[in-house]
Amino acid sequence: MTVSYTLEVANARFGGFSKLLFRWKGSIYRLLYKELLVFCGVYLFFSLLYFMLTPKQQDVFERVALYCDQFTNTNFIPVLFVLFYVTMAFNRWWGQYTSFPLPDNLMMVVSGNVHGSDERGRLLRRTLMRYANLSSVLLLRSISTRVHKRFPTLDHIAEAFMTSHELTLFESLHSDFNKYWMPLTWFSNLASQAREEGRVRDDIALRLLMDELNNYRAKCSLLFHYDWISIPLVYTQVVTIAVYSFFAFCVIGRQFLNPEKGYKDHRIDMYVPVFTLLQFFFYAGWLKVGELIINPFGEDDDDFETNQLIDRNIQVSMLAVDDMYQKLAPIVKDKHWAQRHFSVNYTLSTAAEILRPAFKGSTFDM
Repeated sequence: MTVSYTLEVANARFGGFSKLLFRWKGSIYRLLYKELLVFCGVYLFFSLLYFMLTPKQQDVFERVALYCDQFTNTNFIPVLFVLFYVTMAFNRWWGQYTSFPLPDNLMMVVSGNVHGSDERGRLLRRTLMRYANLSSVLLLRSISTRVHKRFPTLDHIAEAFMTSHELTLFESLHSDFNKYWMPLTWFSNLASQAREEGRVRDDIALRLLMDELNNYRAKCSLLFHYDWISIPLVYTQVVTIAVYSFFAFCVIGRQFLNPEKGYKDHRIDMYVPVFTLLQFFFYAGWLKVGELIINPFGEDDDDFETNQLIDRNIQVSMLAVDDMYQKLAPIVKDKHWAQRHFSVNYTLSTAAEILRPAFKGSTFDM
């Protein structure tokens, strides 16, 4: 389930973000702790090995450690490159979020332009929105592991969204490519039929229906192509190798050597490599963040709640075009009908806002 903390940071206050550091679900600790334990275990192994060696063997180990330490500078291994990678992954993540096909605009147009309170009118509106939702479910089943587990076969989808005739029609059309677009073709044909029947009263209303359908289809298509075209594999490999090789050198190069031998920067044995662990936490953490957000249609803590969105979309679209169709409250005079100037009420906790002057422009009082 997506981890939300929006309410906790609604107001900036002392230690606001600090309180978030103690959360486990969706945290960087949960994401990174296994890699951190492996790194600590390997570092400890070489640290204990160093003290178990003979003096001659220790000299060899020290020379290797000093040599490896030269490459633990970010100027040699471009580990900071991971920041650019995460930025690219985040932009991709946000693009996928904004491309999610929501039926809200489409259902408003269907509700306002496909007329008829009889059974035929109701059937047209519900079928149109069912087709739109079916298309998004077929798409999400192709890109989301959660949705595929919910609908492992086409029969599972048909049980919830398709009639037997529609299933037969869907399966009879042979195509080498994904057929998530097929219900949208049904939508357009049914909308044209509704126009011929007079349920859609003019061509302008039909054009509005088709425009919203095309916007919905475009989002489905874009989401499919996000799944098809990933960040180039070579980019991901280079960043991963850079981070892993950097800390492979750190395992040896950041060992604390015998202070009595007077090696540069080895005048004290701290036993625990605090700053190296912090570096690992930051750089490896950034890499794990990139791994998390590069595909938000999995089953991680912060991946998109695709199944919940499917439930929400089908419910609200049917409510909008069926239960709420032409069901309006009586039109009466509002509470401020006789007042020329009025203000909406404030509660006691917000009354002080009345005293604030309205903003009229930065140069209004010059």
